[in-house]
Amino acid sequence: MVEADGERFRHVRRMRDCRFPHEIAAILPGEFFVSQGPMIVYTVLGSCISACIRDPVVGVGGMNHFMLPEPKDAATDSWGESTRYGSFAMESLINEILKRGGMRTRLEIKLFGGGRIYEGNIDIGARNIEWVLNYLKVEGFQPVKLDLGDVFPRKVYYFTDSGRVLVKKIERLKNRTIMDREQEYAAKIQADGQGTVDAVTLF
Repeated sequence: MVEADGERFRHVRRMRDCRFPHEIAAILPGEFFVSQGPMIVYTVLGSCISACIRDPVVGVGGMNHFMLPEPKDAATDSWGESTRYGSFAMESLINEILKRGGMRTRLEIKLFGGGRIYEGNIDIGARNIEWVLNYLKVEGFQPVKLDLGDVFPRKVYYFTDSGRVLVKKIERLKNRTIMDREQEYAAKIQADGQGTVDAVTLF
């Protein structure tokens, strides 16, 4: 394990699975992970988005997991260090890859998530998709793979060394865990004073 990865991402849970050759880093909403050595980054997405990004030349890659595009008032909200927002989650992931020798012009980007897993008129997944696609366009990035939208939660396994991604779509009626986890996280955002009532009621 690269020491820099261990120090920077000490809080991220690690595990082993006999089906896979590398150690797995499991990230939750609001987290991201980057590795310079071969690893797998794993998460479960509902309406959230994950970007899987790597520099194939130096073999550095990682994944983020964000729930909200950006604060209601990005100009005045003190959200600057919150990877719960796509704005900071994308910059954090990209910057950590660049610190490890990556180059913006070589970045390979794949996007997953944004499922419509909640009932109601407002589709937070669609808002997340719209935001992240616009972000890539503004920043001059062209994604190489998209698996966005639909009505299913997703399990995502990202191989940082090869860029390989395994995605399993979950039949939502049989699994409320993801919905409950996102609702709990949204409530925590509001309790921390980092979100808005409007953001939370989307769920």
